Amino acid sequence: MDKILEAVMMSSYPNNVKQGLVRRVIEAIKQPMDSEQCWSMLELSTKLYLMGDTKFKREIGKEVLEVYGHYHPEEFEEFFNVRFLLSLLQEGYGPAGKRSPYVLDYIHLGLQFVLESPSASDIFSLLRIEVLRKVCERPGPKQCAKISKLLSLHPQCVPTGKHQILFCQQLIRCIGQFQCISEGEDDIMEFLDHVNKVSGLLQKIWRAQTSSILPSLKELFTIISSTEEQEAPSNALASVVQYVPLELMDGVIRNLTNDDSITDVQMMTAISRMIDWVSWPLGKNIDKWIIALLKGLAAVKKFSILIEVTLLKIEKVFSKLLYPIVRDGALSVLLYMLLSFQHSHEAFHLLLPHIPRLVASLNKEDSNSATSCLEQLAELIHSMFFRFSGFPDLYEPVMEAVKALPIPNEDRIKHLLGQNAWTSQKNELACFYPRLASKSDTGKIGLINLGNTCYMNSIIQALFMASDFRHSVLNLTESNSQPLMTKLQWLFAFLEHSQRPAISPEGFLSASWPPWFSPGAQQDCSEYLKYLLDRLHEEEKTGKRIYQKLKESNLMPQAEERHYLNKTLIEKMFGGKMMTKIRCLKCLNVSSREEAFTDLSLAFPPSNRHVRRQSHTAVLPVEEIGPQIIEPPIKPQSQLTESPRRQRKHPVSGEPPIQLLPIETVGFQEAEGQETPFILRSDRDHVSLEKVKDPLLAFGEQTCGSEDSRSVPDLINYFLSPEVLTSENKYHCEKCASLQDAEKVAELTEGPHYLVLTLLRFSFDLRTMKRKKILDNVSIPLVLKLAASCNGFVSVVYDLCSVVVHSGVSSESGHYYCYARECTSTSASSQPRDGAQKSTSDKQLDFEIQWYLFNDTRVSFSSFESVSNVTSFFPKDTAYVLFYRQRPWKQSWAVHEAVSDAVQLHGEPSPNKDLMEAISKDNILYLQEQEKEARNRAAYISTLPKSPLWWRDFDRDKDDEGSSGGCGPAAGGGGSGSFHGLVF
Repeated sequence: MDKILEAVMMSSYPNNVKQGLVRRVIEAIKQPMDSEQCWSMLELSTKLYLMGDTKFKREIGKEVLEVYGHYHPEEFEEFFNVRFLLSLLQEGYGPAGKRSPYVLDYIHLGLQFVLESPSASDIFSLLRIEVLRKVCERPGPKQCAKISKLLSLHPQCVPTGKHQILFCQQLIRCIGQFQCISEGEDDIMEFLDHVNKVSGLLQKIWRAQTSSILPSLKELFTIISSTEEQEAPSNALASVVQYVPLELMDGVIRNLTNDDSITDVQMMTAISRMIDWVSWPLGKNIDKWIIALLKGLAAVKKFSILIEVTLLKIEKVFSKLLYPIVRDGALSVLLYMLLSFQHSHEAFHLLLPHIPRLVASLNKEDSNSATSCLEQLAELIHSMFFRFSGFPDLYEPVMEAVKALPIPNEDRIKHLLGQNAWTSQKNELACFYPRLASKSDTGKIGLINLGNTCYMNSIIQALFMASDFRHSVLNLTESNSQPLMTKLQWLFAFLEHSQRPAISPEGFLSASWPPWFSPGAQQDCSEYLKYLLDRLHEEEKTGKRIYQKLKESNLMPQAEERHYLNKTLIEKMFGGKMMTKIRCLKCLNVSSREEAFTDLSLAFPPSNRHVRRQSHTAVLPVEEIGPQIIEPPIKPQSQLTESPRRQRKHPVSGEPPIQLLPIETVGFQEAEGQETPFILRSDRDHVSLEKVKDPLLAFGEQTCGSEDSRSVPDLINYFLSPEVLTSENKYHCEKCASLQDAEKVAELTEGPHYLVLTLLRFSFDLRTMKRKKILDNVSIPLVLKLAASCNGFVSVVYDLCSVVVHSGVSSESGHYYCYARECTSTSASSQPRDGAQKSTSDKQLDFEIQWYLFNDTRVSFSSFESVSNVTSFFPKDTAYVLFYRQRPWKQSWAVHEAVSDAVQLHGEPSPNKDLMEAISKDNILYLQEQEKEARNRAAYISTLPKSPLWWRDFDRDKDDEGSSGGCGPAAGGGGSGSFHGLVF
């Protein structure tokens, strides 16, 4: 049969005649055949497919191979073996110097018929190695596209582990060498298709394994920043960037711009090549990455790079506005480059000769894209006229060209200039324009790092964003007996009212410094928080009570009034109570003890055990998380009867006859008052939605974690799970008058106003004798519902308001930063005008509340999505300390009125007169510093020759020269911190 087929293919018959003869052969080979005949036909069809000199021969070879794959699978599997494939991949097929370019197509064709064969795993293992070797040989775009097609359809062939990271890096190296030689439209489209297939494979790998993204980006930056390459890398690299998740942008840019190992020349080379990417068609988010890097460079005062790259590239970016396919991205980059270049007219004047021609071309195009571009261009041009007036002869042709376009008003122009200038990045150029310079767009103020003090900065910002606590601190009047609280009041007041972008907490640091902390060393922020709250609590206990006005306001019955007058501010805000019950397993006698706490330290269950959910309970009407008995090693218990905080040890095994308190996440309240709960299930560590409506879908996504992650409710249930006291840890029963086995269980009897949860991530490894960090991802719910057993079981709802994140692998190193939002009381808004009280249980969760990211001096807008995903993208960045705020509930309304009485009676608090005067003086001093620096710089600049590189002469680090602000009675003094004082 093979001889017949070969004769037909070698004959001189027309292709249509050959096709008919081949059809007869194919019908014949569908019948049973001996193994030798099958082998001969497979060899011939393989030769036709790989070495056929016409498309017709290759198609016939492909058709015959497919028939054998379907009708003779055993013979096909025997022929398509690992040894044969290895020979194809390493030696090729055909005579030397004329190897077949269709080997990968052939393998792709054959794989579909051996997927279920016993040899499939060996073939996949071989291909995982060989595709890595192939990309290391730097194949062209066509071969890379074939590799990508093969791996996209057969992901089992994608290299794994470290080989996967190396494969991604080498594939990016290949893309960097792609070149489209032909200028024909068809060839260009084919080239773009090849590039998209290769970058699409990277996207699939990144989605499946996010840990490979950052090493890939590092390789990409190495390529574009290289100054040794004689030929610039291909713009096709832009296709790689478009698939990088935007959530990574802030962290990647921060690391790049703060990396001292990257020279200015390398950074200049990299950003120049990135700007060239605006010419890459159909790319997504490329402009966002370019602008983010430009902003990052402005934030770290790399002005020489920004000036040089702007003057070098702005005309090229401008020219891309002629092409609709790349216009949007080019316009975004142009707008930022020009609006940020406000210290000189040079960049704008470079574009003046080109503007009339571009405007004429866009008018002629008459498309929606052109119209939109013209409108934005007109805004940009008039903003530049406003900023750099005094050149009528140069501006006249441009004015004539844009006279028919809308003119923005002055407020709009000032907004554009203030929003986009390098001054908005809080850099040294801010002193040139005090009118436009301001603190962060968020309106929040950062804290200067005084040398590994990020642990304190994060805690202070979390406390500051606890609005009820902040209002109470700012309204304090009795200060003589509370020096530390007074310093905290000053610090909060400066964070609220200062005009500086960041202030120095030096005075508060020295006052609140735990004596066992080593200066300059990284510390545990949870340990600092506990020490700080203890100090404030003990200080007030020995001084005057600060809530005397509560008695005068008659907001409570006398019994409750006396109860709350006995509490300190720390107890009112952060104090809760736990009831510990121990039951003797012999006599069944139960002893109880109530303990106060200001934070709960939550241990991690062993990795091989999960907290079970009970299906029925009488405590709450919604489905709850029940306990699971876990058997870790027994540890000695630490019981602090006087300390306002609590840490539970690991429970031990035993049957739990005592009903546990359920912890859960909750959802919205429906109009009729029926609750639609979110139910946390034990078999999956994410929130599932039942009876859900469309508005809840976003909430469900926000509270879910990966299947491998734990959740905060899991840890709380583990904390509350009962333990059996046995062996060396037996309980001394007074009734039995001897040591007995007993069961111990804890209940929440009084929920704190602010619930502080510390995730115990740091432990001591007895095997290595070193402290280690638990890097497990923990899913953080936006809302928690706890059950408190005070006067019967009641449901207490908490809203997440702050998350302190630790970045690093050890408590002695790394960096802390804080996500936070304002969670204010709903009491005022819940009171109808007629005075009737409205239950806060009807409150809908407000997902519009803005989240902020506090990272020492940097403050930026953020989102709950960023909070939820931070560990997914940065495995060493893990939530450590969580702040939840209790929602007011009907039975405890008077309590919440008492807690937030300052806000309810007086509105937003104002600092006292002395404090306000100190803040005003410091604000004036700050403006004077800007004005003085502007005069000095202006006088110096006027003596310099007008050159594109004039800024290089004084682009020096001035971090330690200016005043950093203060927050003590001597406010305005210089601090030891700086904008470069970040600790990562």
